[in-house]
Amino acid sequence: MQAMKSRTKHWVELDKQYLWHPFTPMAGWLAEEPVIIERGEGFFLVDTEGRRCIDGVSSLWCNVHGHCVPEINKAVCEQLERIAHSTLLGLGQTRSIELAEKLVQLAPKGLTKVFYSDSGATSVEIALKMAYQYWHNLGCRERTRFIALHDAYHGDTIGSVSVGGIELFHGIFKSLLFETYFVPSPHPYRFDGTAEQCVQFSLENMEYLLHRHQGRIAAILLEPLVQGAAGMLVHPPGFLKEVRRLADQYNVLLIADEVATGFGRTGRMFACEHERVCPDLMCLAKGITGGYLPLAATLTTQEVFDAFLGRPEECKTFFHGHTYTGNALGCAAAIASLKLFEKHRVLERIPPKIAAIRASLARIRPMPYVGDVRQCGMMAGIELVGNPQTKEPFPYGQTVGAKVCAAMRRRGALMRPLDNVIVLMPAPAMDLHTLETLLGIVEETIREELPKIAGEL
Repeated sequence: MQAMKSRTKHWVELDKQYLWHPFTPMAGWLAEEPVIIERGEGFFLVDTEGRRCIDGVSSLWCNVHGHCVPEINKAVCEQLERIAHSTLLGLGQTRSIELAEKLVQLAPKGLTKVFYSDSGATSVEIALKMAYQYWHNLGCRERTRFIALHDAYHGDTIGSVSVGGIELFHGIFKSLLFETYFVPSPHPYRFDGTAEQCVQFSLENMEYLLHRHQGRIAAILLEPLVQGAAGMLVHPPGFLKEVRRLADQYNVLLIADEVATGFGRTGRMFACEHERVCPDLMCLAKGITGGYLPLAATLTTQEVFDAFLGRPEECKTFFHGHTYTGNALGCAAAIASLKLFEKHRVLERIPPKIAAIRASLARIRPMPYVGDVRQCGMMAGIELVGNPQTKEPFPYGQTVGAKVCAAMRRRGALMRPLDNVIVLMPAPAMDLHTLETLLGIVEETIREELPKIAGEL
């Protein structure tokens, strides 16, 4: 044990000396003793001291089948024996072709073309540029604006930040961004009123912008069903379908950002399936490789694709690409992951897990300092507040969510909050026993530790 502690101290010192962590207040990180993960075993993460914790957020929402999955390991190793990477600029590659066919077969009917990249942000960036150039190629060069939702999060590149609506993340970069029109999120917790009233208010604002700026809007962009980084804000049923109707009515493109919601998170392969909506562009990443390797895809329709066809001198080509576009190792992992969906009937086995999460949230809802609980499939958020009656949040900087997650870690679950929203995002393939153990840790910590943490503020 002493040897393990000494080895951990070594890794911590090196980490603090050399690394800059994403979305992490580094002053706090440098003052703390962080956890260093060494390996994964199924749905558990193991740190450098040998402690096992359930991976409660799917390693930032991307793990699907667990860690160190034999079938995916084998697929990646076999691909390494062939080739790790070759460019898609002017060349084809077998694995990228095979995966593209499978994605089109799974996607909402109408999406027929696949453009690869390497992260959720780049998949959105590509969708924005495609939508913009689509209208440009058709001669509609005034269509340069986008509509998005307040509290939206679509990534961290400049284009994806431009359509992001979270002030904490995006406000500092305003002078770098292109103009986007934002409409209120339809989630009732953010506004007084029923779900139906919130949906109506959001749609009325959207239609007002579409009418006022008719002929100048290129696309509407949204996360279907759940706004993840906003705190797991779940949209009322029917909202997505109505947005599709407005997009059709005003002849604008619809971009669905399924980076977080795709690959089983909502109970179906893609969130758009719940309301039988086919977007004009759909962004995929995170779970596409089962959580193994960085890969992303932007799917679109034949109509959009055809607008980019023309003679070289017409300059209709989509001049965009990445060195590792369609990486063979990533595609091999993704193909293996999709095969596991079928082999283990992952989607068919999700309903009892969704029910278990729902039952757990029902027990958590009346606990002290819990303002709201939200769920869509395997995605859930527990909002902690200083005053549940007024929904007054804990003051920013008191890091209540982080302290609660630290307490959960001591009980055997690794979680990461969104400020004071405890995110529950287990892998879709997690077995029911492990899930119930995770839920028990979450419940016990909120019931027993949260009042103590709140009382110390």
